[in-house]
Amino acid sequence: MLDDTTHTMRRSNVININRLLIAFALVAAVLAHVPALPRVAGPLRADSTLLAMATRQPASRVSVIVRTLVADQSAERWVAERGGTVTSNLPIINGFAAELPAQQITGLARLASVAWVSRDAPVESAVCSSCVSAANLVNNYIYAIHANQVWAGGLQGQGIGVAVVDSGINLKNDLLAPSGVSRVVANVAFHNGLNQTTSDGYGHGTHIAGIIGGNGYASNGQYIGVAPRVNLINVKVSDDRNEGVGTAKSVVQGLQWILQHKTIYNIRVVNISINSAEAESYHTNPIDAAAEILWINGIVVVTSAGNRGADAIYPPANDPFVITVGATDDRDTATLADDRVASFSAYGRTSDGFDKPDLVAPGKNIVSLLGGRQRGMPAHHPGNIVSRVYFRMSGTSVSAPMVAAAAALLLQDEPALTPDQVKYRLMATANTGWAGYSRHSAGAGYLDIYAAVNGSTTASANTNIPISRALWGDANTDNGFNWNSVNWNSVNWNSVNWNSVNWNSVNWNSDYWGE
Repeated sequence: MLDDTTHTMRRSNVININRLLIAFALVAAVLAHVPALPRVAGPLRADSTLLAMATRQPASRVSVIVRTLVADQSAERWVAERGGTVTSNLPIINGFAAELPAQQITGLARLASVAWVSRDAPVESAVCSSCVSAANLVNNYIYAIHANQVWAGGLQGQGIGVAVVDSGINLKNDLLAPSGVSRVVANVAFHNGLNQTTSDGYGHGTHIAGIIGGNGYASNGQYIGVAPRVNLINVKVSDDRNEGVGTAKSVVQGLQWILQHKTIYNIRVVNISINSAEAESYHTNPIDAAAEILWINGIVVVTSAGNRGADAIYPPANDPFVITVGATDDRDTATLADDRVASFSAYGRTSDGFDKPDLVAPGKNIVSLLGGRQRGMPAHHPGNIVSRVYFRMSGTSVSAPMVAAAAALLLQDEPALTPDQVKYRLMATANTGWAGYSRHSAGAGYLDIYAAVNGSTTASANTNIPISRALWGDANTDNGFNWNSVNWNSVNWNSVNWNSVNWNSVNWNSDYWGE
């Protein structure tokens, strides 16, 4: 039999439990009548085109498709409260379609209840009737690297951003989208010389941009770039005189801007057709360090090998992580049977013991867009002018953008690939079956975009290669570092020991003006 004390305690406990249950019930009843408030936090989960519109055209109205994580209508209410309209429910994808001011995209993309915001874009058939046609093509390098075969499958770089770190880009009709909107989606400048605008007074960057993404509009399809519907990001790092000379500092500033804006413009690839004026270790060169930060953060970095011939690899081409590109002479034919590594193409072993280049692409007499003014390349090399719109140039400087564009096409097809996987795929599928092939001067072989896109390997390059010691505070640190212990999320701009690097000048030594 229970004593009175025990009985009283149990009765008290029952009363307390009942009170708690009643309290919980009251709270639940109240919460049931309070609308869920979406939490604005987290990363931007939206298409890069939309994020760019939010910045450039904030007052315009855009059509979007929103996929949600919960079915509480909180995202729909958020849209309505900010001047938007829900136009359709899409339960099959747990989402809805809406129209709203572009300036609200960023807030919508941060809602905790939102999985992703896509542009409600027009769709097109797999035939890709709006894609660039190779019917009138006279640029034989497109056939040599089999880019035309990739185009036929609908891959032309749509939606991928390629940053051009160079002398600027002048807007040309060849760089417009089918809608007439410029595909040069951002323009920035980092230099202290003549013409501190983002336009290209020298002409080099415009030429490179055309190789990457020109659509051949002004030539009726005769001179088309490798990824003719890619988006371009103009990062000007040189002035307009002295043959476009810049500084390592301006290049690093440009690369830092790319890192900070990679999401909004979906920058997946960077082309650097620049070489330092001095040879040095990748452990001390600032451009190498900056390029590796981009690489670690998911951006493929492609650079020209330079034009110094044998045993002369200058930064950033010397960096083991980036894709270094040498040049071939395709003899202006579509077949590889007569191709050779160009006599000027740099190759050899770096001071740190890495063989370069990684692969080669056409680099002799390449026709692309004409840029520059009286002081620029057209004035210095009038014999290279093809027409009022096009210009002919040679060098590893024009080989690198072909590989950069190839990386963009590959990432359009397989967006989940990492830079290491992209590099491995491009090298693993490179063509070695041509008479002029030599591993010493041509690396893995001749760029073959069609083989890369149709490849299946997801192996990674750069396995067990130590990153630049400049990223770890002491450029003289011993190599015996445990790289498996690295927290890669901590590798950022602030971790670079810039006092240990050599701030020498950079120039366009990857251009070749000989015969």
